[in-house]
Amino acid sequence: MAPHPLRRLAASGLAYQAAGVLSGVLALGTLPLYTSHLDKGQLGWAEVLLTWIILLSIVVRGGLQEALLRHWFHDADQDRRAALARRVAGVVAAGSTTVALAILLAAGPLASLALDDRGGEAVATVRAAALGVWAFTNLEVANALLRAQEARRTYLVASVANVLLTVATTIVLVVVLDGGAPSYLLGNYLASTVVLAGIWTSQRRLLVGPTGATVPMRPLWRFGLPTVVPEVTVFLLTVVDRQWLLQASGSGEAGIYAAAVKLATLVIVVARAFQAAWPPLAYDLGEEEAPRVYAQVVRAYVVAIGTFVAAIALLRHGIADLLLGGEFSAGDRGAVAEALPWLAVGWGLWGLTWVFTSIAGRVHATGRTLPGALLGLAVNVALLALLVPDHGATGAALALVAAYVVALAISHLRTRRLLRVPFERWRLAAAVAAPLAVALLGDLLPAADDPEGWALRIVACLLLPAAVLAAGAVRPAEAAALGRVAGRLRPAARPASDGEGPRTGRTS
Repeated sequence: MAPHPLRRLAASGLAYQAAGVLSGVLALGTLPLYTSHLDKGQLGWAEVLLTWIILLSIVVRGGLQEALLRHWFHDADQDRRAALARRVAGVVAAGSTTVALAILLAAGPLASLALDDRGGEAVATVRAAALGVWAFTNLEVANALLRAQEARRTYLVASVANVLLTVATTIVLVVVLDGGAPSYLLGNYLASTVVLAGIWTSQRRLLVGPTGATVPMRPLWRFGLPTVVPEVTVFLLTVVDRQWLLQASGSGEAGIYAAAVKLATLVIVVARAFQAAWPPLAYDLGEEEAPRVYAQVVRAYVVAIGTFVAAIALLRHGIADLLLGGEFSAGDRGAVAEALPWLAVGWGLWGLTWVFTSIAGRVHATGRTLPGALLGLAVNVALLALLVPDHGATGAALALVAAYVVALAISHLRTRRLLRVPFERWRLAAAVAAPLAVALLGDLLPAADDPEGWALRIVACLLLPAAVLAAGAVRPAEAAALGRVAGRLRPAARPASDGEGPRTGRTS
């Protein structure tokens, strides 16, 4: 019997982001170290380039990652699947190598353009980004291949290795050797290069096997390229925010924004887990089953994200004070705390964009989400111009949230005829309203800068699931099912019988 779609999604998401959870925990734990050796300007530089790396990677991949996933499930022939993997991996490797070499050759002008600085450290940081583009792009395709095969164990091992190597390398380069912003980037992508080599080795029979079936590129480009512009446009929201702050308010304000993003790690992990686990499930669902599952998944996602965001909002000042190092002043930490909840909302909304991309992808109408993305980008730029001069990083975060709301609304209107998903709007509204109410009421409590404030706000966080249930965001039957699952996770004592002593319970 096939597993329930939500269970399958959760299992895939946990496998794909177990390392993400570990990475998030380690990132938060090491953030005080990094922010004791990187000032907010250096962090701003590094994070601006990190977003450019991801954006360039989307362009270089040309939608072939999505095309790989879609065509893998479209054709079960193993020879043709192997040919598909070889074709996609080879084309992307060639393209990423070309772009990385171009970045190395033009590092000076690019530093002036992206970082508003042509000094030695800025140029070295751009050169480090060249490795980032190459490693990140190829690793994304390698991970897509593992996801297509649902090779969760291999994916998990590779991801955990990447996290541990990244942390170790970054600590050595940034903290021990005091290498600044270039080392912050190198720490990330030297590790990714090692892990990429490991995945390629584990998949060598698939990637360098005997030449048999051939895969023409035209159908792959036809599917993939229309996804690039919407994906680039959506991700540009994140790039534009940082770049705008750097150009308009300096690298320090971009660093405050970057620090707030770092502190929103939990929401980002959930959004990325959803992004990784959703396409294989979404494309594998039958036409009758898909609308119901899409509706269930969206509601479950909104419940989870709403709860996490409310908890972050309640604890934001305490989190910023606890996790930002000495290079961030008290005023800087306060600015980070104010931007944090809005950025958490923005990243949560970003995760939902993949729902509408997959709806369009099911019928190869991948251009349907472009108008929403373009309008969202226009709203973002307009609000950045309006809000950043007076509100800095928080203004940029508010612009991001508004942009994603517009992009999602338009994408829904553009794709609803392709697949009529029975979204339960009042339950979705309850999933938003209940955590929001707890967060607003909780903000009347003492600040989380002393034991009493921490304790009261943690209690408010613990009340969030009850508020969501009471508001009706989750059906009673669903709540009962969750209770049964939780019950199975607890050891239960068996009753004594036939004169025997008590038996040790076991978990099922």
